[in-house]
Amino acid sequence: MRKIEIQNRPVLKIKKTPLEIALNIISLLLFIGSVLYLLMEWPSLPNRVPMHYNFFGEVDKWGSKGIIFLHPIIGAALWIGLTILEKFPHAYNYIVGLTEENIERQYKNGRIMINVIKNEILIYISYSIWKDIKIAYGHDIAFGTWDLALFLIVLFGSIGFFIVRSFRLR
Repeated sequence: MRKIEIQNRPVLKIKKTPLEIALNIISLLLFIGSVLYLLMEWPSLPNRVPMHYNFFGEVDKWGSKGIIFLHPIIGAALWIGLTILEKFPHAYNYIVGLTEENIERQYKNGRIMINVIKNEILIYISYSIWKDIKIAYGHDIAFGTWDLALFLIVLFGSIGFFIVRSFRLR
């Protein structure tokens, strides 16, 4: 098994998996729904909306309601950027050496990891849009203290899963 150096990595066309397609559809529907919700609520949205939360999930900085549009802008930019990145698995850094035998498996694993991360982030941003609107209206949110911690556990758990999977796919 000869190790393939980065400059010699082939560009392979690998079909998207059903998981990638389903995650893209689900996250985009949730994101579009949250943006539509924001647009519907915009006229009646209070002039003050949450901008930042402290460690306990309490709002510690408020801003004008226009700041809430940063969520959809950042979400769309990240999703588009990571979708483009998915198309270039030959440029990723891999924790295991790539060989002719494992390169397709490693490319697919790396691409699926980027897809999962991309969609987890977009789902969290969609939730954040909804949460910020609810809090702007004065409603309490059940996960207020734990939502970021839960998101980070899911995100880093996914990354860990794909790193372990990379070793198993050697």
